[in-house]
Amino acid sequence: MPSDASDNSSPPWTILKVLNWTESYFKSFKTDSPRLAAEILLCHSLDIKRLDLYLQYDRPLNKKELTAYRKLILRRAQREPVAYITGNKGFWESEFSVNPNVLIPRPDTEVLVETSLDILSRSENKNKTLKILELGAGSGAVIISLAGARPSNSYFAIDISPAAAEATACNAMNILKESKLFIIVGSWFSPLKNRQNFDLIVSNPPYIPSKEIDTLQPEISKYEPRLALDGGEDGLNSIREIIAHAWKFLNPGGFLLLETGCDQKKNVEKIAGDYASYASVKYIKDYSGHDRVAVLKKKEFS
Repeated sequence: MPSDASDNSSPPWTILKVLNWTESYFKSFKTDSPRLAAEILLCHSLDIKRLDLYLQYDRPLNKKELTAYRKLILRRAQREPVAYITGNKGFWESEFSVNPNVLIPRPDTEVLVETSLDILSRSENKNKTLKILELGAGSGAVIISLAGARPSNSYFAIDISPAAAEATACNAMNILKESKLFIIVGSWFSPLKNRQNFDLIVSNPPYIPSKEIDTLQPEISKYEPRLALDGGEDGLNSIREIIAHAWKFLNPGGFLLLETGCDQKKNVEKIAGDYASYASVKYIKDYSGHDRVAVLKKKEFS
């Protein structure tokens, strides 16, 4: 959008004209979903819903509105993720606040929620409150989605980043109405005592090999927190750590669910095979058909 877009001598910049121009501009930078990004950013700038855009296509924008929107366009042109610009991202059934201290929740991770809820539905009974733990909670999208769907259970979230733990806490306050969520700052299991056994442990840990991070889209490599991405030389450092210790914190018959890279299935199965406490390992595919969620079950000792 030219800087003189609001010149009185020029035809008015209506919502439709602005969206068409922005879509073309974003395409020149090869950004993903240029039209969708243009609409989301304009809605955010004008504080309206997307339906309102379609109902007000002929509405002219004033100079103040154009100036504010132009700033957002320039940020996106620098490949800053739309979710960081608007400060929120939809996931499962809620809208989560996000910032550069946490990963942006992705659709593939909803498979982790879906699988967890299936396990919980089969594990719940009226006489027992289940205990669920998320490791590396980030924005809290996974654990809060579980707590919202199954509020009668007890929920715990751990993250090594104080800023991420704060993001989880803020989202929990805004989204959860009934459930209680206990949030702890620390590295994986280190803040816990061995006697704190859980029925379900879930995690979307860092699993990208260190050398591959800089080859990813700029939206990821330049903006998302490396701490939440970097899985070490082979991408499996965090996965190894979690599998090595999770069985100590699971009740007999309890489950560990891990989101992993789509090419890591064989390695994860091999790692899990080194620990006799796990009865089985199976994989759940994501919505694109890739192996995504590893499901490890602890043996049910007599």
